[in-house]
Amino acid sequence: MANVNLKDLYINFFISKGHVQIPSAPVVPENDPSVLFNTAGMQPLVPYLMGQKHPLGTRLCDYQKCVRTNDLDSIGDKTHHTFFEMLGNWSLGDYFKKESISWSFEFLTKVLNIPVEKLAVTVFEGDETIPRDEESAGVWKSLGIPEERISYLNKDNNFWIAGETGPCGPDTEIFYWRSNDPVPEKHNPDDERWVEIWNNVFMQYEKFADGTVKELPKKNVDTGMGVERTVAILEGVDDNYLTSIWKDVIDKIEEMSNTTYEKDAKSIRIIADHIRTAVFISGDNSGIKPSNTDQGYILRRLIRRMIRHAKKIGIDLNSGFERILAEMIIEKYEKYYDELAKNKEVILDVLTNELNKFNRTLEKGLKEFEKIVSNLDSKILNKDLAFKLYDTYGFPLELTVELAQEQGIEVDKEGFNEKFKEHQEKSRAGSEQRFKGGLAGNGEIETRYHTATHLLNAALKQVVDKNIHQRGSNITTERMRFDFNCDHKLTEEEKQKVEDLVNEWIKQSIPVTVEEMKKEDAIKSGAECMFIEKYPDIVTVYSIGNFSKELCGGPHVKNTEELGTFKIKKEEASSAGIRRIKAVLIK
Repeated sequence: MANVNLKDLYINFFISKGHVQIPSAPVVPENDPSVLFNTAGMQPLVPYLMGQKHPLGTRLCDYQKCVRTNDLDSIGDKTHHTFFEMLGNWSLGDYFKKESISWSFEFLTKVLNIPVEKLAVTVFEGDETIPRDEESAGVWKSLGIPEERISYLNKDNNFWIAGETGPCGPDTEIFYWRSNDPVPEKHNPDDERWVEIWNNVFMQYEKFADGTVKELPKKNVDTGMGVERTVAILEGVDDNYLTSIWKDVIDKIEEMSNTTYEKDAKSIRIIADHIRTAVFISGDNSGIKPSNTDQGYILRRLIRRMIRHAKKIGIDLNSGFERILAEMIIEKYEKYYDELAKNKEVILDVLTNELNKFNRTLEKGLKEFEKIVSNLDSKILNKDLAFKLYDTYGFPLELTVELAQEQGIEVDKEGFNEKFKEHQEKSRAGSEQRFKGGLAGNGEIETRYHTATHLLNAALKQVVDKNIHQRGSNITTERMRFDFNCDHKLTEEEKQKVEDLVNEWIKQSIPVTVEEMKKEDAIKSGAECMFIEKYPDIVTVYSIGNFSKELCGGPHVKNTEELGTFKIKKEEASSAGIRRIKAVLIK
């Protein structure tokens, strides 16, 4: 059975039970800065599980895009993925254990035709404050699960709570016997041939700070089933990458390389997994681009690791292989996630741009790595050599560690991190000094140029990408220099539009306003700045019209009409992912 059918069967089944399908949330969480990505199907629903009313009612179901990168080192084995899909159904104060367990059992045995004798379950054994979950066990017995196949486990295994306090409750997990060996009569939770396929969480209690627990007046159900694992079970394989989910992509990787899945399974799995995840992150409407921070760093790391393994198994890096594989993934999933079709060109450009950037230094970096390793007099790669690979060849520490591990060599990660921090501090101090130095005279010309950097920053956001931010500035009496994050060389058309927009604002004679406020209020109001931690608690915010608002130490002109004509003289690369504009003002 193909994975697409599983999603359809699941949604249709729960719609027949009165559920409403809700759309998948983005892979980048909305209004939750505590995590980089949505890591589970229930994550976007937490506000509703905590009591907020859902606009679509009390019975919900969906398939959710998830990204987990905490076990990136495990990618390459049979079962781990960075991107995966979760199927879920929820009751918000509506049905409870009996319906939830009965419908799970019905879906598995009647819709997916899994034999009852291949199933086992676990339930909560109880503790000093919460009783044993005999209710769930009783429902399972009534459905035909024998007592020997019901295991009572402790809080570590069969109890859910988000933190120390709040809504919580027991869960029941459903296991499938994934083996050709005879199914044992009794369930043994420690036997790895029993594989968990579904988890039903019953939020029926509230825990308080003093440790006491009381029943909730409105009880919720939250369930989760992994698509990749379930498809592997249905198709009778113990390797998720041998299912119909991956077959076409892996066949294409074999065709483009000089190897086979049997021979180079780890590299092929990494390429297949990472290209799929990169497609979903770069195709998300949040507009993530490869960078050196947060989600952008994860995206860059995945693409570069994928490229390294493609090179390793003989794929021609100039063949456009990344676009071929990405298009296959987009075509496979666009029926379910329409943003992939809408953002197709963005996805392909992100992949190719990052490949071109990394490809330029990869070969030289690999040669340098081999040279370094051959000259080592111990099995440890020191911080200076690791940092050289990062600073000169763009190798993330993780790539150096992975390459070293393949040769039985350890990397001084702690030393590297100290050196990296030191490098950041120097860069920051250097940027601040340049910024400060450019304004030392505070003369009329410098003041005009400084105000022009605000207009340029705003124009780049409007013309090129709303996620552009200033990364550095240097001003003299002759010209201004402005560094900004951007993943491509500006086109002639983009440069002209930016220049025209700045000059349009100058002609409009817009007043430059200034106000003082608390730093946190300034950030909340949408003001932006470099090096936020360096600003005092009370800051100065300069606004120009409704398009520019920045924390800044000044100085500035009173009105844009004082600036003269703005002219871009040069646009070039400053460093990886950073572009530089040099411009002049002509009176």
